Amino acid sequence: MTEESSPAPRKAKKTSLTAQRRSARGFALQALYQWHMAGQPVNEIEAQFRVDNDMAGTDVKLFREILQGVSHSKSELDEAFQPFLDRGLHELDPVELAVLRIGSYELINRLEVPYRVAINESVDLAKTYGATDSHRYVNGILDKLAQRVRMVEIRGARGK
Repeated sequence: MTEESSPAPRKAKKTSLTAQRRSARGFALQALYQWHMAGQPVNEIEAQFRVDNDMAGTDVKLFREILQGVSHSKSELDEAFQPFLDRGLHELDPVELAVLRIGSYELINRLEVPYRVAINESVDLAKTYGATDSHRYVNGILDKLAQRVRMVEIRGARGK
């Protein structure tokens, strides 16, 4: 084959921002689960995840923000969604608990993320990592929380 007829090298396909964020949430869920189950310091878990996982297609800043934000505001997040639970916090599956904390964190602290996106991303995490119907439970809890913490945004969306 001559140089002229050889195929052009393929460029690596860039991961979309949505996919990078979804990956960050997935890693954050796994790290928060590990934090909950093993009680390891969050900084150690974060370092371990960065070394052990290929995070090339991940929004690492978002991963860090969620992991650090949820761990530092755990009590406030739990208090925010606890009134909507039908059981005690300690009775929740650890994956459900981590998903609820991530969703609550995004609803309360990441106002640039539309409430529907925050809820849908959490529901997707529950579908991927949680028990069979945990996504329905997560959806119901976060929807009620959104009505409390994102009331203005929800009214604006419904008024259109």
